[in-house]
Amino acid sequence: MPHATFTRPIDDRYLEDYTRGGVYELGRIMVEESEVIAFGRRFDPQPFHTDPEAAKNSSFGGLIASGWHTASLMMRLFVDHYLSRCASLGSPGVDELRWLKPVRPGDELLLRVTVSEVTRSRSKPDRGLLRSYIEVLNQHDEVVMTMKALNLLLYRQT
Repeated sequence: MPHATFTRPIDDRYLEDYTRGGVYELGRIMVEESEVIAFGRRFDPQPFHTDPEAAKNSSFGGLIASGWHTASLMMRLFVDHYLSRCASLGSPGVDELRWLKPVRPGDELLLRVTVSEVTRSRSKPDRGLLRSYIEVLNQHDEVVMTMKALNLLLYRQT
C-alpha cells in the first residue's frame, strides 16, 4: 500500500490538507518497562501491568502495557506527527477502539493513519470534521490497536 506525504508542515496544516484515502506512516515510540509499570500503578493497577513477577503467571506470560497506556502512546504520535498544530479544535470523540495484541516493554510502536473523510461544516464553514482510521503497529508489523478518530479542524483562511 503506497504511503502519502503531507504537502504542508504540521504547523501550517489545515483541514483541506488532509486528502481522503491518504495513508500516512508516522513516528516511532519505544515502550519502556518503567513507564508501563508507572502507568499501570497510577491508572490500571492490574498485576500484569504493574508486577513483572506476577505477570509471568498471568495469561499474558509477562508484563504488558495497559490498553489505555497504548492509547496514550498513540496519542503522542498522533499529535506530534499528524494532527495540525494550528487548526485543531479538539475532538468530539472516538469510535471502535480495539486492543488487538498485547504491547510489551521493548516494543517499538508506529502510527499508521488513513484519512477516511473530510467534511466541511455547513453551519460553520470556517471548519470541518476529519475522520481518521488509526492503526498502531509493533516492530513486527502486527497491528496492536485500532480506532476511528474524529477531529474538528479549521479551514485555511483565504
